[in-house]
Amino acid sequence: MKLNELSDMDGATHSRKRLGRGIGSGKGKTGGRGVKGQKSRSGVAINAFEGGQMPLYRRLPKRGFVNIFAKKYNVVSVGRLQQAVDAGKLDASAPVDAAALIAAGVLRRAKDGVRLLGDGDLSAKLTITVAGASKSAAEKVEKAGGSLTTTVARKSGESAEA
Repeated sequence: MKLNELSDMDGATHSRKRLGRGIGSGKGKTGGRGVKGQKSRSGVAINAFEGGQMPLYRRLPKRGFVNIFAKKYNVVSVGRLQQAVDAGKLDASAPVDAAALIAAGVLRRAKDGVRLLGDGDLSAKLTITVAGASKSAAEKVEKAGGSLTTTVARKSGESAEA
């Protein structure tokens, strides 16, 4: 076997159809496009066009609202933190923040901050700095003997715990 002897298996490549090359080719004259009309011309893109009938995307009502200024947080549970500590990926004596979580492989990339949720159990004493935390997560961190600091101030209408 030599490099100059390499070739594809039989039938692996198809030769392209040469359209519009005479009636004898079988694909001449209209080139497989039928006769006349918009679709037989070039530059046609008729997505969602329903022949003049009101298209579905206009028949349905508009709903909802997307806040373009909304923050996108990474969500981490206390159970996931304990899992990382048990696996030896997260140092319990060092402060835990977004950079430490990325280094430990808990998060893939930092978004607008980390939000700590209370799923699972926590037994390690951790010093945690996050953008926000749920009440149950804050309680579990305090119960384990650790401390929790949140960087994002809560709105005036919300309770100041956590």
